[in-house]
This record gives sequence, structure tokens and C-alpha cells, in this order.
Amino acid sequence: MSVPAADLVIVGHFDQPPGYAVRRGAGAPSWLLMWTQAGAGHVEQGEAAFTVGQGDLIVLGSMTGHHYRVAAEASHWAFWWVHFQPRPSWLTWLSPYARGSRCHLVRGVSEAVHERLDGAFRRANADARRPGHGAPPAVTRQPFRPAVAAAPQARELVLNAVEEALLLATASAAGPDKGRDPRIRQVEALIAAEPDAPHTVASLAGSVALSPSRFAHLFAQQTGRAPMQAVREARVRHAARLLEVTDMDVGQVATAAGFASPFHFSRTFRRHYGLSPRQYRSRLRVDPQAPMP
Repeated sequence: MSVPAADLVIVGHFDQPPGYAVRRGAGAPSWLLMWTQAGAGHVEQGEAAFTVGQGDLIVLGSMTGHHYRVAAEASHWAFWWVHFQPRPSWLTWLSPYARGSRCHLVRGVSEAVHERLDGAFRRANADARRPGHGAPPAVTRQPFRPAVAAAPQARELVLNAVEEALLLATASAAGPDKGRDPRIRQVEALIAAEPDAPHTVASLAGSVALSPSRFAHLFAQQTGRAPMQAVREARVRHAARLLEVTDMDVGQVATAAGFASPFHFSRTFRRHYGLSPRQYRSRLRVDPQAPMP
């Protein structure tokens, strides 16, 4: 299966019969969202594997091998999909729904917002074809051909629709924190508030009076990722914000975000977003309306 370039924003709709499958051994440099309207699909990313149905939303992070297909015994799989680079704030919304391996599953989105989500993706599909000027194309019901958002305004409009969908889905889904240990929620809040602090498994465990081994096991069990993986993700998000709103050089950003070296920071940032820190900032400066990964 072809792999979209990191900076492309593409939106489309598929209704696939049994036998449809996509396998990308190294994943993709862009992120991938899938919103299931009907039928069922089976998704694997890294060590995570699950079946999705109507009302389930999936977001797969970049640069991790994945495989998805029509689920066994399902008659079809109808879903909207978008390739994109996420805005930093989105990762905070998705974090409670992490299933490990840069994979997020939002189950049980309320039926009350299904039509609104469908509408957001229909508008995104139309807006992706919007030229740089003139009236936008009409929003059609079908067929929904895959569309690449080429114009800066088109990319922003598509990302706005994705943002709306993520907000609606995460706000109305069955709560991910139900049954989560309050000590783990406390650590997640600490990491989010101070991503640049010199966190270690031992220091995080000590903040909630747990042994490091017990804490690491409980954190991974309840969040789907290791404690230091959560710290790295929070530091990358913080670094992205610094690149957006300051003139600090890459080395200064690395230090301010808690990374040991600019090299380690650049490598981690690229793995997370598909762009180097300099590419990220240069793209914003050349085109202020460009979508912010």
C-alpha cells in the first residue's frame, strides 16, 4: 500500500467488502484517523489489536507499523479516513484513549453526535477540493472521492473539521477514566503540568507513594504506555508549542522541553510528527496558514 507524504492532508470515505486490507510495515509519516459508520474493521498497530464498529474512532500515530482490514465475518466496513499531522493540543485530548504503540481508540461515541461527525467529514471532503480563491465546492452526499487539501485554506479547513470531530468524539464517548486509579490520574496531571521536569520512573512513583515496579506496571496497565513514553510525548508537545510561539533555537527548545541533547530531541520530534523541528518551524514561517503538525 502506498504511503502518503508527511505533509499531505488527505480525506476520503470507503465502504469496503470482505477482503479489503492495508498493511504498512513501517507505518506512515502522517497520522491516520478512521471513523466507522457501519460494519466492522480489525486494526493492529504495534502490539495493539482490536475490532471496531459503528461509533468507534481510531487515531493511529505515525512511524509505527500497522495493518487494518474488514473484520472477520463482517459484511463490509464503511468509514471516513484522514491522513494528517496533529495539532499539539489534540494529543492531550487523545492521551486518555491510548492503547499503546501510538494508537488511540475512542469507543462508544454517543449516537447523538454521529450525524454531526459525519457532517464534519463531508465538509472536510468538500473543503479539501477548495481552490485558493472563489466559492467552495458543494458538499455532496456521495460518492466521496479521496481529496488532497492542496491550498493552505483547504488544509486549515480540513484540520478544523478533524478538530471538531475529535472534540465531539472524546467529549461524548464512554469515559476512559472510569475505573482508573486516581494515583495514575495524578501522575498524568503532573507530567502535563511539568513536562520539562527531570522525571524518572522512581520520582513519579514516589509522588504517589508507590514502588517503582508497582507504579510502572499499574501505569502501563491503565494507560497502555510506559511512564517514560508518556513523559516523552508530553515533552514533544511542549517543544512544538515553543517552536510555534518563540524564536528560541532548536538547542534552546530541546533544553526547555527537558531533552538531554538537541540530537535526541530532533530524532524524537521527527519520529512523533514526521517533520524535523526546523521543518516544522520553517513551514509555519513560510506559510502562516499552514496546518501545525
